[in-house]
Amino acid sequence: MVNLAARARDLIGEVVEGEGFELVHVEYLPQGSSPILRVYVDRPGGITISDCAELSRRIGVLLDVEDFIPTHYLLEVSSPGIERPLFTERDYRRNQGQEIRLTTVEKVENRRNFTGVIQDLRDQVLWLTCGDQTYLIPLASIQRAHLVYHFD
Repeated sequence: MVNLAARARDLIGEVVEGEGFELVHVEYLPQGSSPILRVYVDRPGGITISDCAELSRRIGVLLDVEDFIPTHYLLEVSSPGIERPLFTERDYRRNQGQEIRLTTVEKVENRRNFTGVIQDLRDQVLWLTCGDQTYLIPLASIQRAHLVYHFD
């Protein structure tokens, strides 16, 4: 089976980065009658709605030409937001020292939900300090993670 998100990422990465944006993540959600291809982009200083609209137009044309998604789908191009999700090693490394919230697939030291500060990432293992305890969480065990933003 073809991984549609990976294929889309490979196809659109050069276009997105050529425009000065970072391709943060691509996901294909085959739900209901209208699957969603969601593309997260960012750049220093953030992105605007106009940026998303222009990238959506360019990406849409490219995807239409390649025509590898077998059904009708919705294309969403958006910012990852202030509570940016973390997907890759690079995301965790770039946000070292930042507070994150994550959920694991299986229990780590008898729990699945963590809020703490990224201390390090070594050999595919995240070192996360929650209060006065540091947890070693394999990246492969992380179901989802995102930055925590504190409103003043």
